[in-house]
Amino acid sequence: MQTTINEAIQTHYHQTHHDLSEVILAALEKSGKDLSCLTLEDLAPIDEFHIRGRVAMLELARAAGLDATKYVLDVGSGVGGTSRCLAKEFGCRVTGIDLTDDYCKVAKILTAKTDLLNLVDFQQADATQLPFDDQTFDVVWTEHAAMNISDKAQLYKEMYRVLKSGGTLAIYDVLAGSSESVIFPVPWARTADTSFLVQPAELHQLLVNTGFTITDWTDTTEVAREWFVRLAEKIKNQGLPPLGFHILLGNDFQLMAQNQRRNLEEGRIVLAQVIAKK
Repeated sequence: MQTTINEAIQTHYHQTHHDLSEVILAALEKSGKDLSCLTLEDLAPIDEFHIRGRVAMLELARAAGLDATKYVLDVGSGVGGTSRCLAKEFGCRVTGIDLTDDYCKVAKILTAKTDLLNLVDFQQADATQLPFDDQTFDVVWTEHAAMNISDKAQLYKEMYRVLKSGGTLAIYDVLAGSSESVIFPVPWARTADTSFLVQPAELHQLLVNTGFTITDWTDTTEVAREWFVRLAEKIKNQGLPPLGFHILLGNDFQLMAQNQRRNLEEGRIVLAQVIAKK
């Protein structure tokens, strides 16, 4: 059963029938970028694969106290945008893991082209079976990944295991709201079969039961709503750009964005930034 779900999740996140790295590089070239020397700004339209983009990522990084002394595990690293940005902005070493092997391959290629392979590496892995020794990382980081993981008790147990004593768990996630069910498709799932949201109180209890001490909890739903209004208007007025999330998710990304906005506005989903300690 879990194998079937994992396969469905990987299919959801890779809609192109072509080599994903070639598709992305072609879109970058079409956008006028120098493929021999890419910057984080060049890659931003496809790198910042989470609500509110880099702004939200930097807020979480500061809350987690990142600096060059930290070794970070990025759970659900996608095509590597957050991992690269954390390394570039804070000088920390980052290992990214993702269920989708194609994303990991693309992440390595783009990281090489941004000259960050000395700080960042990637590997394909299941977040509920992390291939690392106990107490390896100073920080375990995850953005918009747990929505696709059904066994959250095992997920947070694994995160706790690989964290050093006193280490930090940094979460930025979509959670279930208190109103009606989610309207699909959304960026993380086309149907409810691969969507596993918990409400804030459930997440709080899961973390406490695992052994974490929650030190900060910030609801960012309202600013997320405002951000999505601007995004939806931009897509409506300008259409989809050469480089964007539709390359990963397919032509129905526009509908996903519209549904995401409605889910936020109607309280079907909420956003939380959480910092917890081991």
